[in-house]
Amino acid sequence: MHVLLAPDCFTGTLTATQAAEAMAAGWRSSAPDDLLTLRPLSDGGPGFLDVVEGARGGRSVAVTVSGPLGVPTPAAVLLTEDGVRTAWIESAQAIGLHLLEASERDPGRTSTRGLGELIAAAADEGAERIVVGLGGSGTNDAGAGMLAALGAGPGEVLGGGGAGLVAAREGDLAELAAVRQRLAAIDLVVATDVDAPLLGLQGASAVYAEQKGATPEQGQLLEASLGHFADLVRRVLPPGEDLLTGRPRRLDRAPGAGAAGGAGYALLVLGARRVSGVATVIEAVGLDELVAAADLVVTGEGQLDWQSLQGKVVAGVCQVAAPHAVPVVAIAGRAMIGRREAMAMGASGVYAVAERPDQVEAAMADPVGTLTARTARVAATWSPRR
Repeated sequence: MHVLLAPDCFTGTLTATQAAEAMAAGWRSSAPDDLLTLRPLSDGGPGFLDVVEGARGGRSVAVTVSGPLGVPTPAAVLLTEDGVRTAWIESAQAIGLHLLEASERDPGRTSTRGLGELIAAAADEGAERIVVGLGGSGTNDAGAGMLAALGAGPGEVLGGGGAGLVAAREGDLAELAAVRQRLAAIDLVVATDVDAPLLGLQGASAVYAEQKGATPEQGQLLEASLGHFADLVRRVLPPGEDLLTGRPRRLDRAPGAGAAGGAGYALLVLGARRVSGVATVIEAVGLDELVAAADLVVTGEGQLDWQSLQGKVVAGVCQVAAPHAVPVVAIAGRAMIGRREAMAMGASGVYAVAERPDQVEAAMADPVGTLTARTARVAATWSPRR
């Protein structure tokens, strides 16, 4: 049997490549005669560059940028040539939640400034297209820090985190139009892992700020602060009209605007076009052809929950496999969805490494060993020995 192993990273414990290798070790221990193909994936978050480079090659340019709290942080820009010089950027390298200690997680203070520095570095390399993978961020500033790094306004106002944006004024965005004009010749693409808007009950602050360290009260303050900032942007750089309604476009309501704490919104303001992060990776790695050649696909991620059903790797793999009638099984660190949700997503089976709460600590302590062991048991079910 030909098995395609195509997991996402297990956030906080394993990269996508490490997860695929652990799965392969487990599968081989139970089904040594099966043919395995490893193709790690990403939804635009952590591991985005590694996955794209592993599939397409390219030249990596090392840079040092500001981390979420301004600490110098190593990062990279991946350059590929496919008729168009394309720069690939992984925002998590500059603004990732994993760059912060638990005590440092405060989305009221963390900034996207480093992401702006990465975009500037890509432009300096002569990129004709810049693809920005958004996901896994520790920020919630509507991309204001990124805009400051690109020259839209003073860093002391825009780069101090989402909470400080309540004090911003129109003059603090005086160069926003000029920044947009400078980038107009570049095909700016934002690859998001979620389709959330910037504001509202499904927006960046309401849904994701708590994961980044905010209290419910702070989440409400961030919502107000980001709403104030979006209003300033509309006044400084009035949006065009929606062709269907004739009304001004509301970029804060656009799908993906809430990605990475609203960095998606700022990129849309600069003229970016939004695409699905996982769909971008699926195309880049040629997953459709790999799935068509397989008898079974095994995917997975750290926690399979309701968010996994919306623009994440497991759902994306299921969508690719469905037309080929290739079954997909998912192995997750924890599975928070039931059989009905799994079947609706297109998964033939969902298996958890930690099946009970008391198993979580062991899974976190030995992620490779526990994932390997769980995969071995899955292989015994799906590829029984003759």
